[in-house]
Amino acid sequence: MNGEAWLFIFAVILNAVNLFLQVFFTIMYSDLECDYINPIELCKKLNNYILPEAALHGFLTLLFLINGYWFTFLLNLPLFAFNANKFYSNNYMLDATEIFRTLSKHKRESFFKLGFHLLLFFFYLYRMIVALIADDM
Repeated sequence: MNGEAWLFIFAVILNAVNLFLQVFFTIMYSDLECDYINPIELCKKLNNYILPEAALHGFLTLLFLINGYWFTFLLNLPLFAFNANKFYSNNYMLDATEIFRTLSKHKRESFFKLGFHLLLFFFYLYRMIVALIADDM
């Protein structure tokens, strides 16, 4: 197997992890909205996963940059920049006292990331299959 195939296999796996994390975030926000979980528990649970989710995506984006997959890097750059901006402005942690006021913003962000990771999952899967087929020929 060539390096491209391994890179996209790795990308599919990491993106699937991020996809599942976004589903988890979306479910947790809905649970808060329906009053199944209190804001302190929600923030305690989700704050543990915000940094790893962004770090996984950032690592994958940098892998594409290092390996010269410019189109794929450019596809990932907007979310990478969004996450970097949140971290540099120190606005990435959820606050239990503000969560109800900002819940719609967090839900919208979660849905956007969910759709983004879903589209990228199928793109990475396609590129992985193309790389594996090209390796066989």
